[in-house]
Amino acid sequence: LFCFHFIRNAYSVSASSGVEEMLFYTITEGKEQVPISYFTSALKRTGLHPLDPRLKDCMEKLRQAVKESAGEVMMDKDLFHRCVGGNIVLLIQAFRKKFIIPEFDVFAQKINEIYNTVQHQTDGKVADYIPQLAKFSPELWGVSLCTVDGQRHSVGDTKQPFCLQSCVKPLQYAIAVHEAGTEKVHRYVGMEPSGFKFNMLSLDDEGPHNPMVNAGAIVISSLIKVNRWTCTDCCVMVEFQSEKETGDRNFAIGYYMKEKKCFPPGADMIDSLDFYFQLCSIEVTCESGSIMAATLANGGICPITGEHVLSAEAVRNTLSLMHSCGMYDFSGQMAFHVGLPAKSGVSGAILLVIPNVMGVMCWSPPLDRVGNSVRGIHFCENKSVFNLMFAAYSGDVSALRRFALSNMDMDLKDYDSRTALHIAAAEGHIDVVTFLTETCKVDPFVEDRWGNLPVDDAMQFRHDEIVKVLKDYQQVFRQQEMQHTKAEHSPKLDTIEGMV
Repeated sequence: LFCFHFIRNAYSVSASSGVEEMLFYTITEGKEQVPISYFTSALKRTGLHPLDPRLKDCMEKLRQAVKESAGEVMMDKDLFHRCVGGNIVLLIQAFRKKFIIPEFDVFAQKINEIYNTVQHQTDGKVADYIPQLAKFSPELWGVSLCTVDGQRHSVGDTKQPFCLQSCVKPLQYAIAVHEAGTEKVHRYVGMEPSGFKFNMLSLDDEGPHNPMVNAGAIVISSLIKVNRWTCTDCCVMVEFQSEKETGDRNFAIGYYMKEKKCFPPGADMIDSLDFYFQLCSIEVTCESGSIMAATLANGGICPITGEHVLSAEAVRNTLSLMHSCGMYDFSGQMAFHVGLPAKSGVSGAILLVIPNVMGVMCWSPPLDRVGNSVRGIHFCENKSVFNLMFAAYSGDVSALRRFALSNMDMDLKDYDSRTALHIAAAEGHIDVVTFLTETCKVDPFVEDRWGNLPVDDAMQFRHDEIVKVLKDYQQVFRQQEMQHTKAEHSPKLDTIEGMV
């Protein structure tokens, strides 16, 4: 028995050492040693952040090695083994491109391109009805994202704190459902879009229309179990006081709901309002907000800690309501054009969730006429193009099917005038090409900025099966176009209308 355990343990150690060695040479590209900065740069290219809690032990050991050395520290196999032993599985996933976004550095570059394009938007006006919001410069603009694997990227003013305002509504609703369950929460709050402004003095027959309007959020505040809530942070306290002092309409909504007996038994309306004001005043940055959004994208599990924060039921409900009611009077257009759950706030924040992929927090104070960040909306609309292209690039037919069902234009083009069909043809994804041609009936004759058709890309990369599919589809598409044109111009002589 002793021999058996000895042999098994020796084999495990040997296998583990072999995997570590292979990973080491993958990262160093065959070199026996590299500077530590080389390793951290390679890590960032996978999307892993040096401050990721999962890498805390590894980073501390690297810092200790730097501290103990007089000159530049080189990472060899021995130091690599000491530092990454507890993170070997995570690092294998990262460097073997097993994360949800394999080519993360390319992805990050595209996000930066969208960011820079949107930065030129100068429309909108910073909200000033709450004095604390009026202090922010209209030039501020930041975007952070976090994937379900914990890959992170930030660009712009992403460390500047701002208050969540209405972006807190989906989070507080999710907590309420997590604690009390769907049935109890929706005894007091509906789930239908209201058709009115978010702060209207309006109820349906049963109470507030949904948790994403002020009336619904105030009632939700009364359902969350909080023994004691105090604003200890000075900035948050100022935000809270500013919010409360300008909250006349919310007080009116509160008293109106009290008269209509909308609150749960035993709930104090003033306490609920105070709690609501404090929740709206919570400060985040784009970086921390993106992790909140990613937790919703990841079914309630925080990607960078692994903590199960919310139930699947709470997340499912929350994403549904964000999709239908999350963007004030723009909710319908957002659902139609972007097709992703999102929530905006008058601080200029937009919390965007791409289920099973990532969470995004955009922030820029200038707002449009309905209270959404001008730059944030433009970013989300550009992001929908990128989502389509990324799904085509990665061969994700399920995602493409979701986009098609949400009425997304499947002929959308990126900055190089390339369509999803171009990308799928170049990458050799026959199932994606089949879906785009047979189901979506996309145009196979769109030229990119170099004059190439999708079939040209398939030919260039020698995807012969796709070349045949596209050539056959081109003939069918041409015939259908000719029949359609003929039908539009043919005289209707066989009818009274035609004779007239």
